[in-house]
Amino acid sequence: MSLYESKLHSLPLLARGKVRDNYAVGSDRILMVASDRLSAFDVVMSEPIPGKGALLTRMALFWFERLKDFVPNHLTGEDPLSAVADDEREQVRDRAMLVKRLKPLPIEAVVRGYLAGSGWKEYQASQSVCGVPLPAGLHNASKLPQPIFTPATKADVGEHDENIDFAQCEALVGPQLAAQVRDTAIRLYEAAAAIALERGIIIADTKFEFGLDEAGQLTLMDEVLTPDSSRYWPVESYREGANPPSFDKQFVRDWLEAQPWNKQAPAPTLPPQVIEQTAATYAEALKRLGVDA
Repeated sequence: MSLYESKLHSLPLLARGKVRDNYAVGSDRILMVASDRLSAFDVVMSEPIPGKGALLTRMALFWFERLKDFVPNHLTGEDPLSAVADDEREQVRDRAMLVKRLKPLPIEAVVRGYLAGSGWKEYQASQSVCGVPLPAGLHNASKLPQPIFTPATKADVGEHDENIDFAQCEALVGPQLAAQVRDTAIRLYEAAAAIALERGIIIADTKFEFGLDEAGQLTLMDEVLTPDSSRYWPVESYREGANPPSFDKQFVRDWLEAQPWNKQAPAPTLPPQVIEQTAATYAEALKRLGVDA
């Protein structure tokens, strides 16, 4: 069964994001329900990807567990089913997290280990990405000398995220916190990339989201290292100069790019084969990581 939009009557709805529906649980916790919605180019598709929400939740929990020694995360350890009424459990089962309520930072902490997507386009124009200068002679999909922090602003649903440089990041959150976010995000990326590489996956880039708890402690939140927030490449298909087929929503992006569409809502209707292939690529990433192993 697919869940395009949750409808819980027992909890107040805080917000519907591109993928997640967030509900207040008291004043200190949030129930995050991962729907089967999919967004591309910051537009939510009209068709769900069956099983996607449950898959994203399992993968996020896999990574939260493996990265917990690097930075605190938002998980409470409580069963999400305990927060809802009995007749709402099937909307929540296997696709929700009961998390601490944090003060979210107004930036996305993007880390790139490879040159791809908007980073590749920017490099071609300026030999830099988000103000970070890079060596000459790099190509599409080139591995960078070391991972770089390329933050972005958070956009509302229907709006586009905007890449910013580190000075703009400092202006938004302050120099000390900006440096802490940058250093933490790079450490998380390096640790995750090493784990994934052992399992035949290159994490080309990813984005983390952070918040502050009541004590002002930096805390990892939202999702982490899922195919929705990361560019996953199979090792065996990687070669410099071209984007490998990826275990993420790049398949949908590529299909959309071939359509006569201005990247504004509404998006073109996804045909069944695109939906099925997208679901299959997400499932393959989960299998390769050994999430159920």
